Amino acid sequence: MKEASKILFISQEITPYLPESTIANISRQMPQSIQEKGREMRAFMPRFGCINERRNQLHEVIRLSGMNLIIDDTDHPLIIKVASIQAARMQVYFIDNEDFFQRKFTTADESGKEYDDNDVRTIFFVRGVMETVKKLRWAPDVIHCHGWMTSLTPLYVKKAFNEDPFFKDSKVVYSIYDDAFTQPFNPHFSEHLLLDGIEASDLTSISKGDIDYNAVTKLAIDHADGVIVTHKNVNPELHKHIEQKGIACLTYTDEENYAVPYADFYDSLFK
Repeated sequence: MKEASKILFISQEITPYLPESTIANISRQMPQSIQEKGREMRAFMPRFGCINERRNQLHEVIRLSGMNLIIDDTDHPLIIKVASIQAARMQVYFIDNEDFFQRKFTTADESGKEYDDNDVRTIFFVRGVMETVKKLRWAPDVIHCHGWMTSLTPLYVKKAFNEDPFFKDSKVVYSIYDDAFTQPFNPHFSEHLLLDGIEASDLTSISKGDIDYNAVTKLAIDHADGVIVTHKNVNPELHKHIEQKGIACLTYTDEENYAVPYADFYDSLFK
């Protein structure tokens, strides 16, 4: 059985750059645990405006920046920054853009109102990670996604980047958290997603009704190779969807000892 030796972690939250949460803590500890097991890893997150660049010693990676991503006929400059968590000997890459991430808050404003463009921010973030990994010339065996802002990764890897030499053999794992957003995405979200390789038939989970959290999560499940359920309060509708798809599923039980089951789960996808 093949061992998953290169793991790409994509997360919407990683501590210490953002406050502690289930996602932020797992996204901090899991890459370190995998690295300590002798496996290679790369970690990515959005460079939200509330992240203090000076305190966390972020700096731009000029050789990776400079590309424009076109979304809805608009060019959006892609800026890549990096910082190190010294205690873990671990680097974290940040996807940045002035229009999408230079705000004082993450996915909602000071009053708690979610940003109207979170759907497009999600597209930019995931596509930005894909393009940066290609520039790094690093082909991951497994891509592990944490949080709804990473939910488009399975679709892009399996449909838009499925023939790309850096992603064609990658397995995608999607972790489901109790992190639902409340404001549905723009009804035109599906149109913004379309790239070569993505067809309307690939988007059935978001083609009817509101494009809400459950719909976006189902879209991730549709194209993932494996799912990890990380919270006891995950919507039963999503459990049912996982069962209907018949994909590999790991129920998360012990936050202190997840490294071994996660690594074994990665490897099992190559049987």
